[in-house]
Amino acid sequence: MSDVKRPTARPLSPHLQVYAWRPHMVVSTLHRITSVALSGGTLLLAWGLIALATGPGAYAIFASVLSSIAGKLVLLGFTWALCQHLMSGLRHLVMDTGAALDKHTSRTLSYATFVGSFGLTAVIWAVALFV
Repeated sequence: MSDVKRPTARPLSPHLQVYAWRPHMVVSTLHRITSVALSGGTLLLAWGLIALATGPGAYAIFASVLSSIAGKLVLLGFTWALCQHLMSGLRHLVMDTGAALDKHTSRTLSYATFVGSFGLTAVIWAVALFV
């Protein structure tokens, strides 16, 4: 007789709804998202440099776009993405040394990346607006 191979019942991979979001997971996901956002911000910077090299008319268009409310929100988001990516990178640098690998310290550093990124963004914008 022929032996028919039947598929074995294997467990399915756990779905994302099974996982509880922890601070280190959010920081890791945001690190990836902010890297994509920084790529877009680099294109914005390139547009500004090209506009500056092209002439006053092109730069006036660029400046008017960035001075609008939507432009300022994009710049604020870019600044926060830069600060969040920096803080997350510093967190990874500390953890690469073998330090801060226990649960409590890892959670504390994860929260510190959020506090640091928002604080650094606020300082940068305060200096830019008031100085």
